[in-house]
Formats: sequence, C-alpha cells, structure tokens
Amino acid sequence: MPILEINDHKMYFEVHGEGPPALCMGGWGTYCHGNEHHVGKYLLENYQVIIFDHRGLGKSTDNESTPSMSLYAEDCAGLLDHLGISNVSVVGLIGMGACIGQELAIKRPDLVKCLVNMNTWAKPDLLLRHQLETFREVHREMGWEAFQKLVCLWSFEESFYLENANRLLGPKGPWRELIGRFDAHARLIEACLTHDTVSRLENISCPTLIIHCPLDLVNGPRLTIPIEKAIPNAKGVTIDGAAHVLAGRTMREKYAEVLKGFLQELNE
Repeated sequence: MPILEINDHKMYFEVHGEGPPALCMGGWGTYCHGNEHHVGKYLLENYQVIIFDHRGLGKSTDNESTPSMSLYAEDCAGLLDHLGISNVSVVGLIGMGACIGQELAIKRPDLVKCLVNMNTWAKPDLLLRHQLETFREVHREMGWEAFQKLVCLWSFEESFYLENANRLLGPKGPWRELIGRFDAHARLIEACLTHDTVSRLENISCPTLIIHCPLDLVNGPRLTIPIEKAIPNAKGVTIDGAAHVLAGRTMREKYAEVLKGFLQELNE
C-alpha cells in the first residue's frame, strides 16, 4: 500500500474491501500490516475501509509539529482529500482515534457522513490525566514490557485477561507497535492530554453514535456520557460487560450489532 506526503509527513495507509467509505481509527497502535480484522467483519465485508499508521508508528514518519488531535485530524482530512473521498463514515474505535474523529467532524464536516465514538473523552479529567501520565512514566522509566502489562491490566475485562494473559503479554501482543518508540508514544500521549472539544462538540452536525462501555477503567461512561449529551441528536448505546478493549467473540458480536444497526438506519 502507498505512502503519501500528507501535512508535512509521510503517511502510510491501506484500503480494504468495497462499498461506501469508512475511515477507521484506533489508539496507540495500528490496524494496518495484517491487523485490519480488528476493525470488525461487518465493516470489512460491507465498506471500503481506510486505515493508516499514526504519526511515528508503523511506516508513518513524524516531524517537529506540536502533537495534537487537531494535527492528526488534518492528516486524515489530507488523506481523504488526496483520495478524492467524502461522505465518509468515521469510526473512532478506541481512545485517541475517537478524539481525532471529533476534531474531523468539527473542522471538516464536508467529509464526514456520520461519526462513531467509543472509549474516549472530550477533555481528560484528573483521573484520566493521571492515568495517561502514569502510562508515559512507566514506559519511560520501566520500559515497554512494564507499560504493556499495566495497560493490559487496565484495558481488558478481568475474566478475559485471566484466560488470555499469556497471549496478551509479550512482543507479539497488543501495543507492540510502541516497542522501541517511546518518543513517538510520548507525543501521542501529549496529544491525548491536550485534547479539548468540550465547547465545540455542539458544532458536530452529522449523525453520531456514542458507545458506552461500563467496565472501561480508562474511558468509561463518566467521560462518554457527557459527549453524548453535548452533541446535538447523538445516539448513545451501552454495551453491557464491555471494558476498554472489546475482546472475545461475544463482545465483538455485540459491538458489531450496535454498529450495524446505526449504519443501516442511516442508509434506509
């Protein structure tokens, strides 16, 4: 897949499937390089799914620009403009990917058909701020392995972690894209810490789905419910038993049904 010069950096992206366009974004990792299945079977079978490497991860480079969700939204807008694609379903699956989606819907409403937000925030409260700072400190002082263990402990539902810890932990597990890339990780965290759309969410005019995950220890309903309330006519859905990462067949099926219902309703 190609690498483009977008917004003063080299941006790696992939396109999978056929159908109406969907831009899918996650947190401190990538859905590229064989990871596209994590966006979900429903999207891959029914949409033209656009995914990319965040700045500093995978095959995307970074520059000295101040990291911010606004900057990353400009990257996405530049990519869509280059591809000549608009009327896009923007799916922020987790963390900063959803924050970028907020900025894109605010700054470039001409590109966004609808917005999906899950496991996210409009502005970090004190608890999230301390969690993000702790992730950064652990990665810097104790190394990537300690960081991975901590983030897994906070991200997965307890029974799933107990059954899959051996598979989750290690260089083949989640957040492996950050191995040897502390500086890139620190820049992503800085963007997370400074994200603030609280006073601008009311400007989002596209149909919006906010998914609440009651067992999420990082971005739970205390942060997602205010987003639902602030965006005009946003629809909120709670997935019972969902943690920060939707893992396991049952939870992914629940998510797929919620997403399918929202997207199909828009096309009726």
